[in-house]
Amino acid sequence: MTAFEIDRPSPETAAPHVAGVKLPSSSVPFYRKLYVQVLIAVVVGAVLGYVLPDFSVNLKPFGDAFVKAIKVVVGPIIFTTIALGIAKMGDIRQVANVGVKALIYFEIASTLALIIGMTVGNIWQVGSGLNADPAAFDPKTVEAYAKVAKGVGLTEFFLSIIPTSFVEPFVKGDIMPILFVAVLLGLGLSLAQDRGKPVVVFLESAAAALFGMVRLIMYCAPIAALCAMAFTVGKYGLRTLLDLGQLVASVYIVSILFVVIVLGGFLRLSGFGIVRVLNYFKDEILFVFAATSAETMMPRSMQKLEKLGVSREVVGLVMPGGFSLNMDGTAIYMTMSVLFLAHAFNVHLTIWHQLSVLFVMLFTSKGAAGVTGGGFIALAATLPVVDAVPVAGIALLLGADRFMAQIRAGTNLTSNIIATLVVGRWVGGIDMPTATAELQAGFTETVDVSGEGTGHTS
Repeated sequence: MTAFEIDRPSPETAAPHVAGVKLPSSSVPFYRKLYVQVLIAVVVGAVLGYVLPDFSVNLKPFGDAFVKAIKVVVGPIIFTTIALGIAKMGDIRQVANVGVKALIYFEIASTLALIIGMTVGNIWQVGSGLNADPAAFDPKTVEAYAKVAKGVGLTEFFLSIIPTSFVEPFVKGDIMPILFVAVLLGLGLSLAQDRGKPVVVFLESAAAALFGMVRLIMYCAPIAALCAMAFTVGKYGLRTLLDLGQLVASVYIVSILFVVIVLGGFLRLSGFGIVRVLNYFKDEILFVFAATSAETMMPRSMQKLEKLGVSREVVGLVMPGGFSLNMDGTAIYMTMSVLFLAHAFNVHLTIWHQLSVLFVMLFTSKGAAGVTGGGFIALAATLPVVDAVPVAGIALLLGADRFMAQIRAGTNLTSNIIATLVVGRWVGGIDMPTATAELQAGFTETVDVSGEGTGHTS
């Protein structure tokens, strides 16, 4: 069994291990399912944040610790997945085929997200009537974001893909440079053929160990979700939702409809149903919604995509690439936020202004990907196109950003899961009978007290 093959127990043994005994899957208690645990944790965290805000603010480090722990293994997992996938495929033209078609899909999906966000922002004029005064906002509040934004551009983005050394991207945790190095190594191993087999075997063993680390870390997911939600509500409070409730609601509604209608349409054309896909990945989507970090569930989502029958090279190229080039949730947030600020400051944006903003966002949304505060940085890099809207004005969004970051993270993860399925179907990289059977059965996470852990359908 390779590192990416998840054990498929027979119907008679498809159950969690308890003290060495496998129970029938029907006896799995609902409270041992990850999505149930995370959902309960989110509710408890929200209540705790509301009742004990001062105490809840201090819980932030516990949520951050989980995110940091997962990010430790994200880079190596992406590296081993891509390198192994390309090395074993052996056909460089197939790699290019997957990469080109993935880029085409990314650009179509991201552009649609931007256009839809801008269209809704013009129709639903959130922010009108606030009559905000630009002079009332201190530029120092957003100085850190504006400073980073100066280095965000198309040229800088492409140059940043190439690391200065082999180990630098792993130290910094930058996805695109890791992708670059992994593709080069995979191609090198493919050309080396038999001489590269010892390295392939080593990478397979390393990948197995890395996914074992992920399983161990995932035991803390419910606690991390509770702490993250408690901090959000405790720090920013429900008052923020009342003050900027229309903006938050509009971003949520548009993001959800975009996933269901637009991305659901792509799935339907590819032979999948949106409801079953969302149900299969509900654990991951729910967690990133609470933790506001989509990358934390990338390794687990990649593993489940391979379980669905998606080929390793498709998973390895599309999922990591999507987290820099296909941030649909961020795209919706950016367009609606720019229009919100324009309405709040009583600035009229002509159609040409909006088209200019749209064009710039195609690059700024990618250039700030993977950077802490990426949404704000992308906004700070875009607003200079519209001189009448002050960059300092994004301080108006600070309080509500954490709540909008939740739907951004959920949308970004969902869009890249769907992108992998669509591109995989496009290039013939999915075992459809396996995918259909898995989606119909649904995924159940089980707990293995013996330390092995497993995922199975039930």
